[in-house]
Amino acid sequence: MSNFRLMLMFSVKTFKILRCNVLISPRRTLFVTRQSLFRRQDAPVLRYNLARFSQQSSSTVEGTKKGEDTFLKWFLLLIPVTTFCLGSWQIKRRKWKLELISELQSLTTSEPIPLPVDPMEIKQLEYRRVKVRGHFDHPRELYILPRSPVDPEREAREAGRISSSGESGANVITPFFCTDLGITILVNRGYVPKNKIKPETRTKGQVTEDVDLVGVLRLTEQRKPFVPQNNVEANRWHYRDLEAMAKATGAEEIFIDAVLDSTIPGGPIGGQTRVTLRNEHMQYVITWYGLCAATSYMWYAKFIKRIAL
Repeated sequence: MSNFRLMLMFSVKTFKILRCNVLISPRRTLFVTRQSLFRRQDAPVLRYNLARFSQQSSSTVEGTKKGEDTFLKWFLLLIPVTTFCLGSWQIKRRKWKLELISELQSLTTSEPIPLPVDPMEIKQLEYRRVKVRGHFDHPRELYILPRSPVDPEREAREAGRISSSGESGANVITPFFCTDLGITILVNRGYVPKNKIKPETRTKGQVTEDVDLVGVLRLTEQRKPFVPQNNVEANRWHYRDLEAMAKATGAEEIFIDAVLDSTIPGGPIGGQTRVTLRNEHMQYVITWYGLCAATSYMWYAKFIKRIAL
């Protein structure tokens, strides 16, 4: 019992000490001692300093936010400006493409000139009409396939499609000995369907006498992506490689597309020069200007109209 009384007395004294040295704030659940850094009489000064610090912090945050909004405002303006520039650039590209198509069409319909033999001069005359006289060397025919017959109206309708509905066949490339020049060149006689690729299926068109031809000069062609390699051994050509074709036939690296009027009855159909270039720039113009209009309105509604309200 004496021990219990002693512990009770010690507890009462300890409570009195804590009561004398500790204040319980009515507004907070924190304990602040009288001997702490801030006294009761310093409370008004403390509240003033806290209010001033809070005001300065709010001003700093508001200034930072205003700066970020200004940067975002002018940065997002780049989107309509960029799309407008792209649309204007596509207008210039369309004008250039139309001029190029018109120039190519004028070259392929102009009066033919005698075939030059100077390689440097030939390089400057692609798509120019030339005339030659001689005879074909049919046993050394080459076949570029698959090919579809040239139809400018159909190709214009199907521009931009992934696949076309045209029939498939091959272009027949035949060495042609020019009697007036004494050289052998390569002539794209024209298109034949699949069932007419073999020479024995079109014997009527395999003439052996001298003929007059008008053709369009063409240069070598670079292999495009996803186009297979030419198979010289199997005589399956997928693009116009003049060096390899000349080596395989013993001809010069001179290539012409026979025009439609030079078609020999029963033989391949001439006029297989494609001069209809892909021209989808008007679609791009509409797309870019449409994006410019949409993003301009969104920018106006977010940064100008909101401020006005």
